[in-house]
Amino acid sequence: MRGDDRDDPFGDIFDEIERMMNEMTGPGAGTGPVGDGSGFTTETHVDVYEHDEQVRLVADLPGVEKDAIELKCDGKTLTISASSPHREYDERVRLPTRVDEHSASASFNNGILEVTMDKIDDSAAIDVE
Repeated sequence: MRGDDRDDPFGDIFDEIERMMNEMTGPGAGTGPVGDGSGFTTETHVDVYEHDEQVRLVADLPGVEKDAIELKCDGKTLTISASSPHREYDERVRLPTRVDEHSASASFNNGILEVTMDKIDDSAAIDVE
């Protein structure tokens, strides 16, 4: 018996990996769940950057008008709600550190939302007298 005549114990695993890769990179990739037909992905691309004194969040919201965006922050989580004719966005992003939600500023240009907030300390030292 030649080595290539035997059943490959990993064949099914490799076949499944190849199928998943084809779904991600083949025709129709990034068009949402199979059969959804919306032409949009199911996840909002969000990047969070932590700097010395600030947290900056950048989100892709294609097809959304500025007036259709609603932002809420409780100091730990930023909620992005928006809608376009093709899609509803409702993302809750856990921030890497506590922020002063009252310091937040936001800009929206060409489908890119950018939100910047000042960091605050998680706790304060208490002097004992």
